[in-house]
Amino acid sequence: MNVATTRPAFPFTALVGQAPLQRALLLAAIDPAIGGVLVSGPRGTAKSTAARALAALLPDGAFVTLPLGASEEKLIGTLDLEAALRESAVRFAPGLLARAHDGVLYVDEVNLLPDALVDALLDAAASGVNTVERDGVSHTHEARFVLVGTMNPEEGELRPQLLDRFGLMVELDNRYDTAERQRIVKARLAFDANPQAFCAAHAQAQRELAARIAGARGALDALEWSDAVHERAAQLCVEAAVDGMRADLVMLRAARALAAFEGAAQIAPEHVEQVADAVLAHRRRVLPDQPPAGRDDASRAQPPSGHDEAERQREKQQSESTSDWGEMPPEPVAAKAVKGVIPLPTKKR
Repeated sequence: MNVATTRPAFPFTALVGQAPLQRALLLAAIDPAIGGVLVSGPRGTAKSTAARALAALLPDGAFVTLPLGASEEKLIGTLDLEAALRESAVRFAPGLLARAHDGVLYVDEVNLLPDALVDALLDAAASGVNTVERDGVSHTHEARFVLVGTMNPEEGELRPQLLDRFGLMVELDNRYDTAERQRIVKARLAFDANPQAFCAAHAQAQRELAARIAGARGALDALEWSDAVHERAAQLCVEAAVDGMRADLVMLRAARALAAFEGAAQIAPEHVEQVADAVLAHRRRVLPDQPPAGRDDASRAQPPSGHDEAERQREKQQSESTSDWGEMPPEPVAAKAVKGVIPLPTKKR
């Protein structure tokens, strides 16, 4: 028996110091149409551990990894054209998107993937559908999954166009609190020593969390966005100077997912505020500083100081004396006798 295949995933409820990441993953699991989660951070910050832990909470528990160097056919699947022509039927070979249906599709170092693959991933994650077309023959299948992409900022960034299409983003940092590091290491050592016993200790919390996710999924359609919720989302997006409207849509979906997870009767502006950081982390733009309105008018209304007036007079004199480019101001020169000129006689007194 292969030990690797029977080894359970680290329990989601046992993660330590990962509250922002856990929330983002749960929201994406409740509503996969949010568009996936991008996790940015250095090595060894439990990015893959958290993604595997989330998959264990979902009904099918599928956890699919997209390796670097994978082809587009491996990702989206292929069509057998010969069979289609011979049998008048579409024969489809499923790809990773089909295998990840109702589970988690994990992409490590997504910033190193070709743009075409990232486009296909994000399209399927947002729509929940994968369509394969080849020479006029097409096949469509459901592909609802939680997309989790990770990246190390030191190894390069995603293009802004692709970055914006990830629904949520969480930035992880190294932990420098000694007490927190000890809790993380102790939990990991206990899991490695006896995975089955460790998971059994968290089994009740895991079942309760899985039930909350399922209940939140069923409650989504019953929750509506009020005008106050729309207004708060718009305010936050305007303050962040985001491009386009995707941030507003994702923020509203994430707020609804959070309200459903909490069992709230309605979506509140507070739900919007709680998800705003994950929605805006990769979309916020910094605009150049603008002078305060009326500053120029106010400065013109003030009388010039003595120093400013003296400086203005010097500039005026300099401009008048240099009216032609290269012309030098006149300077006094001592008179000299010129040869061949007879001086005029002077009268004697």
